[in-house]
Amino acid sequence: MPHTRYAPDRGLTARMVTTMFFIGLLYVVFIGVLLALFKGAWPLIVILAGGLFVAQFWFSDRIAAFSMGAREVTPQQAPELHGAVDRLCALADMPKPRVAIADTDVPNAFATGRNQRNALVCATTGLLRRLEPEELEGVLAHELSHVAHRDVAVMTIASFLGVLAGIMTRAALWGGLSRGSRNNNVGIAVLLIPLISAVVYAISFLLTRLLSRYRELSADRAGALLTGRPSALAAALTKVTGQMARIPTRDLRKVEPYNAFFFAPALSGESVSRLFSSHPTLERRLDQLARISAQLGQAGRG
Repeated sequence: MPHTRYAPDRGLTARMVTTMFFIGLLYVVFIGVLLALFKGAWPLIVILAGGLFVAQFWFSDRIAAFSMGAREVTPQQAPELHGAVDRLCALADMPKPRVAIADTDVPNAFATGRNQRNALVCATTGLLRRLEPEELEGVLAHELSHVAHRDVAVMTIASFLGVLAGIMTRAALWGGLSRGSRNNNVGIAVLLIPLISAVVYAISFLLTRLLSRYRELSADRAGALLTGRPSALAAALTKVTGQMARIPTRDLRKVEPYNAFFFAPALSGESVSRLFSSHPTLERRLDQLARISAQLGQAGRG
């Protein structure tokens, strides 16, 4: 990880490496199964697998930003937002990312980018309208931590592999079925491939959710330690979660697919199993911030 003043997190690094190893292994096995069942379509499979993965790696930040309605803004267009990012980047000793705003009343923020040089941090108009300056800095410090620790790149790639499995399935079935008269395995493949694809997607989903919950706690911790104001981040968390309940459900549904990238989930509740949640519970996040606040208080007195 490039050097910054953000507190390092070996637990996060270990989880990122483990997640990428298992998802990569899963992906290789999946491609191997496709090649074994559709020998005649192997050029299509290899070209699609390689091309789509490279495209996702290089353009993931633009794809994510576009999907979530982010619009890059200049310091003249958003002086307060740029000012907060400038202060935090100077404090963290890291390059300044591109700054964007998403025009939605859903109060949230996210970061994208495969590295610090092409990163983008985005806040929604709903977030900017509701938070005090210190609270906004707490949220931005959380998001910049994702960039500094590079877990946003790992999440983007890991999430995409599950989607890629579905694309590869349809391509392989199309290529294999078009050669059905010369391939005795097509009938079996029609039954097996959707099942295998579903398994690949389910395992990828669970692995990314496990990583997502830990990385949110890590970003809370790193952001609070960088600013030295855990209470400001806790206040922002409480306010955003409370305000989310006032947003029309139809608007929350539109952004729900991007929950894993947001500061706080658009939709949550007791009805959602913790196993499938992209974020730890609000209580757990606030409890961690309270402990950090107590530790900083003790260090100050010492």
